[in-house]
Amino acid sequence: MDAINGADTTWVMVSTALVMLMTPGLAFFYGGMVRQKNVLSTLMHSFFILALISVQWVFWGYSLAFSPTVGGFIGGLDWVGLNGVGMEPNVDYAATIPHFTFMAFQMMFAIITPALISGAFAERKRFVAFAVFALLWATVVYAPVAHWVWGVGGWIRELGALDFAGGTVVHITSGVSALVCALVLGKRIGYGNESMQPHNATYTLLGTGLLWFGWFGFNAGSSLGANGLAASAFVTTNTAAAAGMLAWLGASWMRHRRPSVLGASAGAIAGLVGITPAAGFVTPMAALIIGLVTGLICFFATEYIVRGRVDDSLDVFGVHGVGGIVGAILTGVFATTTVNSAGFDGLLYGNPGQLVIQVIAVAVVAAYAAFVTFVLLKIIDATMKIRVSEEEEQAGLDSSQHGEAAYSEV
Repeated sequence: MDAINGADTTWVMVSTALVMLMTPGLAFFYGGMVRQKNVLSTLMHSFFILALISVQWVFWGYSLAFSPTVGGFIGGLDWVGLNGVGMEPNVDYAATIPHFTFMAFQMMFAIITPALISGAFAERKRFVAFAVFALLWATVVYAPVAHWVWGVGGWIRELGALDFAGGTVVHITSGVSALVCALVLGKRIGYGNESMQPHNATYTLLGTGLLWFGWFGFNAGSSLGANGLAASAFVTTNTAAAAGMLAWLGASWMRHRRPSVLGASAGAIAGLVGITPAAGFVTPMAALIIGLVTGLICFFATEYIVRGRVDDSLDVFGVHGVGGIVGAILTGVFATTTVNSAGFDGLLYGNPGQLVIQVIAVAVVAAYAAFVTFVLLKIIDATMKIRVSEEEEQAGLDSSQHGEAAYSEV
């Protein structure tokens, strides 16, 4: 117990709470962008995940992700039910904070990741199918990938890939899986012919603010200590978010002749996604470039490639999938050991091999997430039907799935 540092423990516990707040923040971010008849259903996706994955993580999720490796591909069952996880530090992961604290911090990442996917199938997925999918996905996609990238002995970690706070583990897995979900479920009834405008843009702006706020815990908390690296990650996080917002807003303004509030929100999130894998490895100026590039690429991918072809309801792939890929690759360009001696230099600092490693990690994780997500969806659809009926979709998921309404009629 003497190894525990009070400042480090306090900071990581505060960061854990900040990351927890991101999931309700995501609920508002997504909830504002759907039609009124589906807002409760959309909010419920995130709030339900908060409970479901908290329990899954304690029972078996944490053990599969972080307990001693089985061949570099999955954690064992050593820590099932948090057996062997306690108040003493685990020096393999964080030597100055209780093991419980590290476990809880990682749990919040495991929670928000499947919640991110829900934006792709908003307004058309059966709730029971969503619950089963989320539980299985967290077990067979999130936990293995988290072990590959962050677990001691994980094969991608051993390869030398850098992912400071989840660009690969969180954003690429969720974004690519979201694209597969949108393709498998198909387009919403009336998509492209009927108005599907956001019912409450103020919810989305509120959600953006909560996500930006919580992201400081997401990225700066991943230093696992109250130290200079946390301060550096804090600054790079805010810088990239601001740059991403300005880039998307500027591009959208030029295209549509108006400064879009929703565009500003999407741009800020894109910048945050892009900096996530790089936050603890790059300088503030590099973060500025990452934010600008990610914001622009995500805007063009969403506006010109995805939208109209695929009904990714809330642009999950365009923001999180594309943003995660761009950020992970740019980490291999801008990473420098002058910021973090535990990392590696990137292309600009004389190590082109790091860029190659980042690309390999991106490709493998994206392919794995896509394949397993597709298989899960097909199994669930064959056993319980994954999409609501046409009548239920027309009535709205608030009514058909939950028997409630977001707003009382006067």
